[in-house]
Amino acid sequence: MLNVDNRVIMISGANRGIGRAIANRLLAEGFRLSLGARNIQKLKRIFHKQTERVKCFKFEATDLCSMENWVDSTINIYGQLDGLINNAGAINNFSIEVGEEFELDYLWKVNCKAPLFLTRFCLPHLKKSGIGRIINISSLSGKRVRNEKVAYNMSKHALMALSHGTRQATWKDGIRVTAICPSFVDTEMVSGTSKISKELMIKAEDLAEVVSLSLKLPNNAAIPEIVTNCRLEDQF
Repeated sequence: MLNVDNRVIMISGANRGIGRAIANRLLAEGFRLSLGARNIQKLKRIFHKQTERVKCFKFEATDLCSMENWVDSTINIYGQLDGLINNAGAINNFSIEVGEEFELDYLWKVNCKAPLFLTRFCLPHLKKSGIGRIINISSLSGKRVRNEKVAYNMSKHALMALSHGTRQATWKDGIRVTAICPSFVDTEMVSGTSKISKELMIKAEDLAEVVSLSLKLPNNAAIPEIVTNCRLEDQF
């Protein structure tokens, strides 16, 4: 396992759900964090006791300037960057028969274009690390389709393509890319579902353990995809 001392990790969507659980786990392990979220005041309230190892920044998944400013600010403060976790995501009910174009465009921007451009802004600094890590929080909906939410499914399939494309392009620079594909995780995003009870869902804290493992594995033990399910199904 790699030493985590002084390693700096950026996490998008860190003020709730999976992102918040990941941040808490990585803090407990000794990482230094640069956290991004739309509601920066909430983010600062959550992590106000860890100001030495946590810096909070405004991040808007539909605004390229906010991404670039976040990366620049992270480098100005820490002087390095060793990992990026593209966690921020969105979902809606856009289907083949129902939905407006702006709903499709929004999911495309948040779930695919934002990770793409945030990765682009981070790459020069991750290359300098030599052990740079990119983790994309995708979904089982990026591996197979089991519902009518076609825009969400499309965007998560695209995120998988981005993950593997980035992995191919950056391998020689010591960057390792992992796409994590969970089923239902007990967060606000799936609070309205009736398909499975909260008690049976994956806990965000357990998914954070998977992220931690991906960050700490050495360059010669990289995992391109990690599928994490809470129920039995034929996945592929």
